[in-house]
Amino acid sequence: MRTLTRCARYLVPSFLVVGLVSLGAPCAAQEVDPPGAPGAPDAHEGRGSVVAPSPWLVVSTPVRQGVDLKLSTFYIGEFNVPVVQVDVPIRAARFLTITPSYLYNWVPASGLNKMTPQPLGATDSYEENQFRIDGTVAFSVRNFEIYARNMYVRRFRPTPLEDMNRYRGRIGVAHPFKIQGRTVKPFASYESFYERTGGWNRDRIWTGVTVPVHKQVMLQPSYLWESSLGSRTINYVLLGLIVNTK
Repeated sequence: MRTLTRCARYLVPSFLVVGLVSLGAPCAAQEVDPPGAPGAPDAHEGRGSVVAPSPWLVVSTPVRQGVDLKLSTFYIGEFNVPVVQVDVPIRAARFLTITPSYLYNWVPASGLNKMTPQPLGATDSYEENQFRIDGTVAFSVRNFEIYARNMYVRRFRPTPLEDMNRYRGRIGVAHPFKIQGRTVKPFASYESFYERTGGWNRDRIWTGVTVPVHKQVMLQPSYLWESSLGSRTINYVLLGLIVNTK
């Protein structure tokens, strides 16, 4: 797993360049963005990984041609963390989507104590607001839907912590299959995070399948592995409901 993540870090920034010269239909794999732990760089190894069941809901509706509004909410059960996210995907070109977004998450003291390798002894909660903007290039190769996303994040953190910038790069692939007249879509992706003070400090590997249950409703069970500097390794067991009003 570690070798895979090190190799993928070099591929993520350059993969966008490959996508910019490619054409094809956009990848239809859906996305959820659990925020993970705030991080504690001076923490030492201690407790092992943790499993975090996390249900989520996404509702997407068109605003005008080429512009959608996406509202997301999810709950990280093991840490009692609620998250709200608002995205405005803008189709800038056939293969390029620009998405400004906002994310809010709140972590209770009990959640902070569970996230760190050693019990933190936190008595206060933690909340964070994020403004993000990303560019996603998507194209198809022999029925494989491939995408690359580069994201800038501005993290607004409570005092005495300082606000900070973050880069996130993700590459992913999906492949549709027909099963009893329905199109199911397995997918997989890798994502890495970079911050000036912590360097490459978080990795995610995500896999699952999107299953249609109605013309405008899809179900998405998935698994996400996250390794983060200063936090315990988290195994997210995700179950998502995707509603599209188009």
